[in-house]
Amino acid sequence: MSKLYIVPTPIGNLQDITLRAIDVLKEVDLILAEDTRTSGKLLKHFDIATQMQSHHMHNEHKMVERIVNRLQSGESIAIISDAGTPAISDPGFLLTRECIKNNIEVECLPGATAFVPALVNSGLPNDKFVFEGFLPVKKGRHSRLLFLAEEERTMIFYESPHKLVKTLTQFTEYFGEDRQVSVSRELTKLYEETVRGTLKEMLAHFKNKPPKGEFVIVLAGA
Repeated sequence: MSKLYIVPTPIGNLQDITLRAIDVLKEVDLILAEDTRTSGKLLKHFDIATQMQSHHMHNEHKMVERIVNRLQSGESIAIISDAGTPAISDPGFLLTRECIKNNIEVECLPGATAFVPALVNSGLPNDKFVFEGFLPVKKGRHSRLLFLAEEERTMIFYESPHKLVKTLTQFTEYFGEDRQVSVSRELTKLYEETVRGTLKEMLAHFKNKPPKGEFVIVLAGA
């Protein structure tokens, strides 16, 4: 039956994949993977022999029409990212939107995503929150931070290790050094760590301890 499955994959610990996700990945006609080398290790671990095709931010615009045609011809296709849920700071949105436009069924399986455990783990209010993902690198960064200075909900950001100190420095400038923050890294992995405190304390911490791994920053609202 023609259907696009959006399948979350583990963000570190391979045991976090669901039984249903394994079944879907074994049964579909094709798996679209952000990086086939990364996903190849996951598929091999769970004895999944389904054909894979590369689908990432640099080729997704060109591929969408071709994939929709395959779905319309009756194939079932799953999309996965390197880690977590596709379309959350990863490819997947364009294809999902195009499938919906063409009345192709889309089903998203529940599963791993980094920001939920980081938020719950933070100790900051989580009844209302805003997910910002990665901030603009250059253009639009200043205006985005100015806008967020008034945000009253808890804010969630993704950041890479080499930009973490710069981002925390800018947060102290725009939000004030006493704002509470929780910084999680390497979630579900061997060296998982969450540190909490004021922006001033976190900036000092990561200046003394060079950042390693992928980070989720959970920042208190105004």
